[in-house]
Amino acid sequence: MRKVAAYLLLALSASAFVALCAVQHAPMADVLVYRAEGAAAAGGGRDLYGFTVTAWQLPATYPPFAALLFVPTSWLPLPLLKAVFLLGNIALTGLLVHLSCRLAGLRSTRAAVCLVTSGALWLEPVFQTVLFGQINLVVACLILWDLTRPAGARGRGIALGVAAGIKLTPAVFVVYLLLTGRRREAMCAAAGCAGTVVLGALVLPYASWEFWTRRLYETGRVGKAWIVDNQSLQGLIARALHLAEPGLLWAVPAVLAALAGLYAATRARTEARGVALTAFTALLVSPISWSHHWVWCVPLLAVLWAEGHRRAVLAVALLFTARTMWLLPHQGDLDLQLAWWEQPLASPYPLLGLGLVLVALRQPSASSSSASTIRYA
Repeated sequence: MRKVAAYLLLALSASAFVALCAVQHAPMADVLVYRAEGAAAAGGGRDLYGFTVTAWQLPATYPPFAALLFVPTSWLPLPLLKAVFLLGNIALTGLLVHLSCRLAGLRSTRAAVCLVTSGALWLEPVFQTVLFGQINLVVACLILWDLTRPAGARGRGIALGVAAGIKLTPAVFVVYLLLTGRRREAMCAAAGCAGTVVLGALVLPYASWEFWTRRLYETGRVGKAWIVDNQSLQGLIARALHLAEPGLLWAVPAVLAALAGLYAATRARTEARGVALTAFTALLVSPISWSHHWVWCVPLLAVLWAEGHRRAVLAVALLFTARTMWLLPHQGDLDLQLAWWEQPLASPYPLLGLGLVLVALRQPSASSSSASTIRYA
């Protein structure tokens, strides 16, 4: 009976999500960008970084390898493509829940995964990912699948490297592997990432040269760093200081946060904690971390639940459901004019990330080298 109830709850939740998208005529803007990238790549890629689409004038921002993966999106009619992304991301939410349980050492029955997925769909980062037709869930699942494979599994790390080749921020996990003494896995990850770069260069040489020598460094192409959509440390600092370009006032704290976050991750008592801290460190120090990039809240909730922190699970779930940043005035440049008391509401995710790093730094590390050997073997 419980299984049936869990399945029905997921069906109701997913149906409500699909209905909401239909009623609101969700534009799924990122799907349009991916489709245009795929078409540009199929045409040789010379215009890959020259076009913009949708009313928001969105450009291509991913490496050429990602554009190659998007080529099949140009083969489908747009309504069908949107349906594929919508249903695919709902399914990937379930996969992320399952992999998060595997990371945290929790038993993930089908009923439990269905039950949790029905709620996870409404967490703001997951909700926005599905609504926009983003690929955050694909990237997170690739990383978690790879890092939760058995120790010594053949090619462990390659999928992580491919994820980094699609979206660059997962490269932080390669550093994490190196710092925890897993050189073979780090080398596999580096090789996987390098392979994506080489493949992109062979198939799309002009676009590859343009991306790696020019477009990669044009952070303004991704979007305005100071808007509330950006839940990175740079976004927090820009809004708090009322500066559109915080410069060194952001770069120095970002370096410190990277060092502190990776140090906390490498001394974490469990692999699950280390992975979660690495993910949140990457989100903190990235120049742009849109709110929907924080789908790593799902693994975090699994880790907290596994460790028995029930109140923390409730608090974190509420934080990622409240959508406080969208309740504030944010039209035009109002994001830079927020009062002091509005700042925590505008930057809930980076504040949580910083809090997690600080708490982790205060906790004792793994008790012995033998425990560390078992954990990282």
